[in-house]
Amino acid sequence: MLLIYSHHITPRLSYTLQFIFNEVWKYPFELTDRADVFEAFEGPRIYYGKNPPATCIQIEPQGLLHATGIQPQEIQCFTHLGYPAFFKSPGVGYPFDIFSGVFYLSSRYEEYLPHTKDLYGRFPHTASLAFQEGFLNIPLVNYWLIDFQQAVRQLYPGFQPAGNVFRYVRTYDIDIAWSYKHKGFGRNLGGWLLKPGLERCRVLAGRKPDPYDSYTFIEQLSAKYHHQPIFFFLLSEDRNRYNKNIRPSHPAMQELIHRLNHYRAGIHPSYNSMQQPGLIEQEISLLQNITEKPVRDSRQHYLRFELPQTYRALIRAGIVNEFSMGYGSINGFRASVAHAFHWYDLEAEQITPLKIHPFCFMDANSYFEQKQDVTVTQQELNDYYEKCRSVHGCMITIFHNHILGSDKMFSGWSEMYAQFASRIS
Repeated sequence: MLLIYSHHITPRLSYTLQFIFNEVWKYPFELTDRADVFEAFEGPRIYYGKNPPATCIQIEPQGLLHATGIQPQEIQCFTHLGYPAFFKSPGVGYPFDIFSGVFYLSSRYEEYLPHTKDLYGRFPHTASLAFQEGFLNIPLVNYWLIDFQQAVRQLYPGFQPAGNVFRYVRTYDIDIAWSYKHKGFGRNLGGWLLKPGLERCRVLAGRKPDPYDSYTFIEQLSAKYHHQPIFFFLLSEDRNRYNKNIRPSHPAMQELIHRLNHYRAGIHPSYNSMQQPGLIEQEISLLQNITEKPVRDSRQHYLRFELPQTYRALIRAGIVNEFSMGYGSINGFRASVAHAFHWYDLEAEQITPLKIHPFCFMDANSYFEQKQDVTVTQQELNDYYEKCRSVHGCMITIFHNHILGSDKMFSGWSEMYAQFASRIS
């Protein structure tokens, strides 16, 4: 066991240590505010304070974990062992307050501060410290913890955390289940008038597969490589320019959900659910009625969420695992970490049961936002794979059924994905 001392034990400090030791390192620890207990302890020790006793790791607090409330932080980055760091310590102990740094990034502290929303009402990646300081494309928290673990081991050679093994979680968003099929005469006529072509007629006549129907392809990959993917279904009764799926009451939509029901099924709360959180419970109820299973996984459509309101609504709706932690405008590590973590409600100063599963790659970002071709995207996927694997983290990707289909617009994407799947199986 490892013992940590702090003169003041706060929910922020407890949360941060639970994440580091329970989630990432899997190493038993205790936290104490008694100096006599700390000094008598003979195992590995970390002193979170000033003026430490001899023979221990010292981290000098920079105030964030002993504070309450949300205030702008003066962040000045410097380089530590080749990586950006902040909350620099002036003393002779560890070079920076790593606990505060981990908390600042994983709590998404900056997203509670004033900022200008993007076109879709989201926190923009350009406002993030990770983007501005150039570390959005790396799991910085994991890199910090690897270096910190080595520092602890230098003083305490017997310190050997079990840690995690690399995991890859495949997730699919079913935003638009079919391009032409099951949409009715009116929608197809309107679509044909906007973009005349024979393909629509051939699909509707049953002479050609729907270009967005990639379900057999996904199922075959899952069977071949023993994948257990998660499908997130958009089940909105309100159709608009952002909610384009057919209605959840349509027999074809229900049949598709039943077809994929032996995998994990999650809800994809519709575009307006950020402003109307009651929609989340309604749409969860729809999915549960179809699958006859409890729904515990969720990812916001268009990745639209606002802290703390959206996460509180998800907790009230019974969601346990949340998969929206990433940007809808660029790939990378929004929370700078390749591990799941519990959400800390910064306004309430509480650790919550909601577990956040950050993703680092979404196909739509590569294609629509970053304007990449298949070759560059494959390099990007491989790069994120290597980074997540090197830190024994969890790599979560988002693919859409329509991008993996036969639409000429996305030519080569399904082949690229199949090649990537074969590499990491």
